[in-house]
Amino acid sequence: MATADEVKSIFPAMVERFVPEKADGVNATILFDLSGDNGGQYWIKVAEGNAETGEGDISDPAMTVKASADDWFAVATGQMNAMQAFMTGKLKILGDMGLAMKMQTMFAQ
Repeated sequence: MATADEVKSIFPAMVERFVPEKADGVNATILFDLSGDNGGQYWIKVAEGNAETGEGDISDPAMTVKASADDWFAVATGQMNAMQAFMTGKLKILGDMGLAMKMQTMFAQ
């Protein structure tokens, strides 16, 4: 089980791995709504070739990712395939599905 600090560290790491060339034309905020003991709400905003992250709820995200903190940790660290997690219901996407597909290339592993 991932600790709260491990879950929290995912988002700055994603920003560090951000590939601006893969985000051409993207101006969106993604909300991560993670359940479980070490869950919480985190967001990543992509705009003008930059990415930034923060914690807490945001209004009107382009896309919301819902998962348990442990499942998202497994996806973000490459221990679980994102598509498989989505197909088995461990990962739910609300909103812009095109952005969800693009997200995989915008944040290199």
